[in-house]
Amino acid sequence: LDPIYAKKLGVDIDNLLCSQPDTGEQALEICDALTRSGAVDVIIVDSVAALTPKAEIEGEIGDSHMGLAARMMSQAMRKLAGNLKNANTLLIFINQIRMKIGVMFGNPETTTGGNALKFYASVRLDIRRIGAIKEGDEVVGSETRVKVVKNKIAAPFKQAEFQIMYGE
Repeated sequence: LDPIYAKKLGVDIDNLLCSQPDTGEQALEICDALTRSGAVDVIIVDSVAALTPKAEIEGEIGDSHMGLAARMMSQAMRKLAGNLKNANTLLIFINQIRMKIGVMFGNPETTTGGNALKFYASVRLDIRRIGAIKEGDEVVGSETRVKVVKNKIAAPFKQAEFQIMYGE
């Protein structure tokens, strides 16, 4: 996180706590501790794909670690769900889209971290860049589309398009 750029965009960096844990378990424990403390209103995890389980970090390259991240997220969500509700804390997970291999029918896109996040989430948004905004040859922003994929608290499947101007 570039604090100068964040401040320019309107982020109150004096009230911002930034953590860069070594493992996924550590990151999720920090989320749980912050939630239980009641000291924060919003927690953002960027990104789920970067939450690498400790066993994978300590293992050899090429070792099989099937389902480790999914198990870690499932356990964390079971633990966090009640605490988030009691503390009235918003937890935002940023994730990435990956392509499923060998999918002939249906959507070949999937998100990392297993199904626990999809199940526990109250709201899921699909945010995509759909075009570039240019001034001459210089790209100065992005045309963006947001689709509500899941919503437990309002009507789902709505969508909006807007512009994100870089540096503003």
